[in-house]
Amino acid sequence: MGKITVIGLGPGDFGLMTIECWELMKEAKTLLFRTAIHPTVEKIKEKGVKFDSYDSFYEKAESFEVLYEAIARDLVKRALEGEEIVYAVPGSPMVAEKTVVLLRQFADEAGVELDIRPGMSFAEIMYTKLEIDPIDGVTIIDAEDFEKMPADNPTGIIITQVYNLPIASDLKLALMDVFPDEYEVVYVHKLGMPDERMVKIPLYELDRQPDIDYLTSLYVPAKRDK
Repeated sequence: MGKITVIGLGPGDFGLMTIECWELMKEAKTLLFRTAIHPTVEKIKEKGVKFDSYDSFYEKAESFEVLYEAIARDLVKRALEGEEIVYAVPGSPMVAEKTVVLLRQFADEAGVELDIRPGMSFAEIMYTKLEIDPIDGVTIIDAEDFEKMPADNPTGIIITQVYNLPIASDLKLALMDVFPDEYEVVYVHKLGMPDERMVKIPLYELDRQPDIDYLTSLYVPAKRDK
C-alpha cells in the first residue's frame, strides 16, 4: 500500500510556496501536478525537479466534474498499487480544490493513507490587497457554482475560476439578477504576480476584460459596503 501526500503550489509567485512543500517536491518518489499550467512551474523546472501532470486528462474529460473524479480515482489506484505519491495542486489543497474533496472520500473508502499539508491560497493575498478582514465575513465560491449562492448572501464574495469569456458572461448575468448593472466590483488578474491587475469596474464590463484566463478572479463587495 502506498501513500498520497497533497501539497499546494501557492497562489502564483514561487516565493509564496511553503518551504515544507518545496522540500516534499524535491524528495518525492512520484510527483504529480493536477496541471502544469501554473506560474510556479517554470521556476520548478529550472531547479531541476521532475514531475508529471494530469493535463492529458483535461483533453479527454467531457466536464470538470468528470475530470476531477478521474484524477482522484487515478491517484487512489496508483497508491493502492504501492506508489508513494506527492500530489501538487494550485494554491492551497483545502481552498477551492475539488480534486482534494473527492480524494479525501475515495482514499477513505479504499483505506489509502492521505496526508494533506497546509499551503497559501490566493485568498490570503486577496484579503491583503483588498484590505478586508475575513473575520468580518466573506464568501468564497467557484464561478461555476455561483447559481448555488443565495440571493440574500450578506457578505462580500470572492469568485474564483473565472477562467474564460463564457464563464465570465454567465457570471455577469447571474450577478445582475442580484446587483445593479453598474455595481462596482473588483476585477483581479494574476494576483500576487509582477504583472498583477486589480481594477474596479462596473459589473456590466466584466466580460469585456481583454485578459480573462485561468488566473482571473472577482471580488463583489457586500451591498452594505457600497
